[in-house]
Amino acid sequence: MDLRRMTPSGVSAMIDSVRHRNDPSVQADLNWERHGVDLPAGLELQWLGTAGFRLAYGGTTIVIDPYLSRAPLGDLALNSVLRSDAARVDRLIPHADAVLVGHSHFDHAVDVPHLAAVHGCPVYGSASVHHLLGLFGLAERSVVVEPRRRYEVGPFTISFTPSLHSKLLAGLKVPSDGELTCDSLDDLGGRQYRCGQVWGITIEVAGITLYHQGSADLADDEVTTGDVDVLLCGIAGRMWSPNFTRRMITAFDPSLIVAHHHDDFFRPVDSEMGYSFNVNLGGFVEEVAAVDPNLPVRLLQPLQTVTGSTA
Repeated sequence: MDLRRMTPSGVSAMIDSVRHRNDPSVQADLNWERHGVDLPAGLELQWLGTAGFRLAYGGTTIVIDPYLSRAPLGDLALNSVLRSDAARVDRLIPHADAVLVGHSHFDHAVDVPHLAAVHGCPVYGSASVHHLLGLFGLAERSVVVEPRRRYEVGPFTISFTPSLHSKLLAGLKVPSDGELTCDSLDDLGGRQYRCGQVWGITIEVAGITLYHQGSADLADDEVTTGDVDVLLCGIAGRMWSPNFTRRMITAFDPSLIVAHHHDDFFRPVDSEMGYSFNVNLGGFVEEVAAVDPNLPVRLLQPLQTVTGSTA
């Protein structure tokens, strides 16, 4: 291929595609267990795929943005009604004491009502999440959060920071923006899972602070968390958020980054992992190194759990 005959955007696209093909090797090379687990003793961290995580400590389990049901792409294209795959969710998340929701797009919220119903646990999130739970007759399980208020769930202290979703539609618009207002479960397709208020989530437990960023943008002026030990950094759509990686590192000064939301969430979560189109995981690792070459990036496989052993 003659690069001299390509436009700059064409060269960039070609480089991105090469990096995309290298994503599996990056995923393997930076797997957390290959580099040691830097967590307090007894703290479990599991990636549920997409932006989902499960944290457990001292007998308490919290779940963030679970999406295990994984609707196929065709259902999204047709705007078919989305349902939680109850058997799969029950098998993969046997217990939850609380569910935290960063925003109410389908890939963050479809499985939330089922977890609330089965485990009788509170769900912390936006007014749109409250509306969603109401459709399932679970409004009493909803906690509409207030910015920076501290919520206690067993040994976990949780707070919510106003944030932003990346403008995935060509850098111009957030997909399915606005509040979730659907009034019938029979009409609850992917496009009806509107974004609602976006939250970044701070979790304090066992002497460390984690911050969950579920979408690749942030409201810089809202961040008051300070330095964090572990930044759970969603990277899908970051190309539409100028200087996203630098801004995240500057805002949170993390000791460790765990990248997520780079997997193909149209595949079953318990099948072989695929990669979201054009997320460019390898490129993200390079962006981090350009800001701070000493800042480690770690990766998990979907459903992989790491458990701290350091006192």
